Amino acid sequence: MSTLLIIAIAAAALGLLFAGTYGLARRMENYGIVDIVWSYAFGALALFYAATLPGWAPRSWLMAAIVVLWSARLGTHLYRRVMSHHPEEDRRYTEMRTRWSENFAAKMFTFFQQQAVSVLLLGLPFLLIARNPAPTLHILEYIAVALWLFALAGESLADAQLAAFKRDPANKGKVCETGLWAVSRHPNYFFESLIWWSYFLFACASPWGWTSLIAPLGITYLLLRVTGVPMAEEQSLRSRGDAFRDYQKRVSVFVPWFPKKKKSASSVS
Repeated sequence: MSTLLIIAIAAAALGLLFAGTYGLARRMENYGIVDIVWSYAFGALALFYAATLPGWAPRSWLMAAIVVLWSARLGTHLYRRVMSHHPEEDRRYTEMRTRWSENFAAKMFTFFQQQAVSVLLLGLPFLLIARNPAPTLHILEYIAVALWLFALAGESLADAQLAAFKRDPANKGKVCETGLWAVSRHPNYFFESLIWWSYFLFACASPWGWTSLIAPLGITYLLLRVTGVPMAEEQSLRSRGDAFRDYQKRVSVFVPWFPKKKKSASSVS
């Protein structure tokens, strides 16, 4: 099959997948499940490219393996989070219901299809890697896998530390400042962005790999400016107030860095 035909098949399959997800979301009355499907879809796309594109098989399946592992971890993490609150819906989607009250069904269906397009576009590194016929791995690919391992470990640790903090009833209403959360207000988002930079670095060893820069730039922009940090900070300010404002003053927003010291009660007075 030609590359264009493979892309067309992937696009059609993703469109159908997210159309079906929309139907399920309507039945469940919980549109937040799109985040789960979006995460799992990358693993499926990487496997499809590895199986159908003519690149060197060891490289293609190495790429598919790291994408599937990341995709499965993130998708399962989101599944647990979404379903633990069901039927309560994520605040982003309740706001969409209000904002899109006029012609809501059509607008939400379009939004779900936009998620399908985003998976196809962000999956460009996987496509380029799976087309690379070079019969050996490049040094950039080794570095990319090492960066991916570091980033996945960091993101998993950040999620585990936050989950452990929330499980303790004594921490209700408090700000998590343990482990990685003491040096970054959003370490999970930081390591998530690193994962996408590792995919880009992996692709840079392949012809036209530099064109996949859209993937890490797009994800980093979304995390920093749209659905990641801004919404999380807004929610934390509402729920934790001055405690979170103090945390904001002392701890780096994204990149882990040395925090400022807390002001003692005596210095404040």
